[in-house]
Amino acid sequence: MRSSLALRDVDTETGSPGKLSVDRAPQGPLAKVEVFDNQIEAALKTLKKQMLKAGLFQEMKRRVAYEKPSVKRKQAAARKKRRKAMRRMEGDRE
Repeated sequence: MRSSLALRDVDTETGSPGKLSVDRAPQGPLAKVEVFDNQIEAALKTLKKQMLKAGLFQEMKRRVAYEKPSVKRKQAAARKKRRKAMRRMEGDRE
């Protein structure tokens, strides 16, 4: 027996699943896993790996609550500062 699990596209403007805006064409599933011989656990594990790799968990976490623009800017600056420091550290090692 063969079936599939898929994570459907989410509208980026409203965040609602399955409802796409008029100006955007549907892109289909973001992650898709084939299920063989009713091995649901293995399929879920594979789907979770694909979602982690695609950054979907971070996106869901980000959409849980509203972030003020000032908080977004501060976080972006902190990320930039960390990346710059890491690059500096890697440059010193060589």
